[in-house]
Amino acid sequence: MNPQLNRIPKKVKSIHLMAICGTGMGALAGMLKEAGFKVTGSDQHVYPPMSTFLAEHGIQIAEGFRPENLAHRPDLVVVGNAVSRDNPEVVAMFDMALPYCSFPQALNRFFTHRKGALVVTGTHGKTTTSALLAWVLAMAGLDPGFMVGGILKNFNRNYNVGTGPYFVVEGDEYDTAFFDKGPKFLHYTPSHAILTTVEFDHADIYRDLGHVKKAFSAFVQAMPEEALLVGYDGDPIVRELVGQAPCWTALYGTVKRSPWRLENVYFDPPWSRFEVIRRGEPFGMFQIPLMGHHNLLNALSVIAVANDLRIPTDILARALETFEGIKRRQEVRGIKRGIIVMDDFAHHPTEVRETLVAVRSFYPNKRIIAVFEPRTNSSRRNVFQKVYPESFHDADLICIRKPPLLDKIPVEERFSSEQLTQDLRNQGKEAFYFPDTEAIIEYLVKVAEPQDVILIMSNGGFDNIHERLLKRL
Repeated sequence: MNPQLNRIPKKVKSIHLMAICGTGMGALAGMLKEAGFKVTGSDQHVYPPMSTFLAEHGIQIAEGFRPENLAHRPDLVVVGNAVSRDNPEVVAMFDMALPYCSFPQALNRFFTHRKGALVVTGTHGKTTTSALLAWVLAMAGLDPGFMVGGILKNFNRNYNVGTGPYFVVEGDEYDTAFFDKGPKFLHYTPSHAILTTVEFDHADIYRDLGHVKKAFSAFVQAMPEEALLVGYDGDPIVRELVGQAPCWTALYGTVKRSPWRLENVYFDPPWSRFEVIRRGEPFGMFQIPLMGHHNLLNALSVIAVANDLRIPTDILARALETFEGIKRRQEVRGIKRGIIVMDDFAHHPTEVRETLVAVRSFYPNKRIIAVFEPRTNSSRRNVFQKVYPESFHDADLICIRKPPLLDKIPVEERFSSEQLTQDLRNQGKEAFYFPDTEAIIEYLVKVAEPQDVILIMSNGGFDNIHERLLKRL
C-alpha cells in the first residue's frame, strides 16, 4: 500500500465510491453528483431504498466488488469503512495506483473545509442535535450544507450541499477506514462544536471507556483557538474534556453556574416547553414537538451555538416549533385499533432508558410495551449485560429478541437475551424472550390492547417489524 496515494488530487472530475449503498456513502454520492462530479459506485447489497435513490440521481451502481468496476480509471476512489484490505476491488485499486481517500476525507475536501464546520459529536444525541441545528440555520435563511445520520423530515433527506457559510456535520467516533483506524470526526476542523456525552460504546472498535475518552480528547484538543466548544455539564467526562480545550468554551445543562441552563420544563403533548437561562438572566421561553428531557438538552446546545452565530431569538423559537424531527427517532409509524406503534433507534442502555422515560412523559396513562433487538456490535456483546436491566424501568411489558448474527461474536463474549429477560423478571417486570421477529409479532397481536404504546427499539430494520405488525393488528 502506497500512503502517497491516500490523498486527493487537485483536479478531480470522476469519483468512484466503494460500498456506496451505506447511509453516509449514499448521501455523499448524491452530494458529489449535485456538485457536478461524475459519480459511480459499487456494493454487494444493492436494494431499495438506496438503490432507487441513487438511480434517481443518475448514479451508476455495480453489483458486487470486482476489478472491472474501476476499468474507467476514476480520478479518485472513496473507500467506505465497511470495505476491507483484501477486497478484490481494493486490490485492483492498488494495482492501478488510483488515488483514494476515506468518506470523511472526501466530505471535508469537497464540502466542509471552505465553510464554517459545525460539528456535533458525543455518544448520544448527535443525529437529532445535528438535524435541529441544520433546520435552525435553514429557517434563518442561511441555506446550510449538512450531513446527518438520519432522514430529516423537514427536508426528507439526510444531506444538503448548501450555498450558505456553514456546514453541519454529525461527527462520528467510529473508525474511518481500513487504512485509517482513527475516528471520523478527526477529519473536520470545527468553527463550532457540540459535545453531548461520552460513554463506552462500539465495543468492536474501542477497548474500554478510557479508549473512547482518548478519541474525544484528541478531537477537543485539536479545536482551533478561535472556535467555540459547547459541552453538556451533566457528564463529568465532558466537563473534563471541555477543560482541555484550547478554544472558547461554554457548558449547557442544568447546573446553575453553567452559561446555558434549562429551567421550568414541562410536557404538554405534543409540546415540550422550557425556559432558557443565559448567564443567569432569562433568555427566552421555547417549545418543541419532541418528547424527553434529553431532547430539550439537545435543543439547548443548538440554542447556544445559534446565539453565537447571531441568529435572532424569534427565528430560533420558530425553528424549534416547526422542527419535525428525524425518521426512526420516536417516530410514530402508525396507529391501529387505538394502538400506537413507535419506532426508535435506541440501542445503547442509556438511549433505551432515556427513550422510555421520554415516551412515559408523553403517555403517562398508557401501557408501554418495549420491544428490543440487541443488534449493534456492542449490544450483541455482553459488555452491557448487567446494565440493560436498569434501562427498562419505564416499560410495563418487555419483549426481548435474540440478537441477530450472533455467530459473528466469540461465544464467550455473546450477549444473552434470555439472561436479560430473567434479570428483568427478577425485578418484578413482565418480560419475555423471543427467538425471532415473527414470534414477537404473533405475541403482540394477541396481547396488545387499545391505548397501548408499542415502542420498538433497534438500530436496524428489525425485519420490517413495524409494517408487519401494523398489518396484523
